[in-house]
Amino acid sequence: MSHDSDDMQIVHVDEVDPTEVAPGIVRRRLPATARARGWMYDFAPGAEWPDVDVHDSEERYYVVSGEFVDRGRRLGAGSYVVFAPGSAHRPRTETGARMIGITLLG
Repeated sequence: MSHDSDDMQIVHVDEVDPTEVAPGIVRRRLPATARARGWMYDFAPGAEWPDVDVHDSEERYYVVSGEFVDRGRRLGAGSYVVFAPGSAHRPRTETGARMIGITLLG
């Protein structure tokens, strides 16, 4: 269910239509503005992002559940990660995991 007004957008993330972006990885696009895009990814156990993700702008994500391995670090639920513009990574998971993130736009 979506509730929008001129200055506020609300969705329940599990009600947003999922799109498979790679085997075992599903994305839900969350409300966006001219300044930022929101998204949520669910990774099945053993899934890995298909390519190295290079950031044109700042990107942040929060690990909601499970555990990601990203740039050699194990990131469990509650981890909050900030990537600077120009940085790169390729997240994967052994356990399955959910992340919610924000890409800041220039």
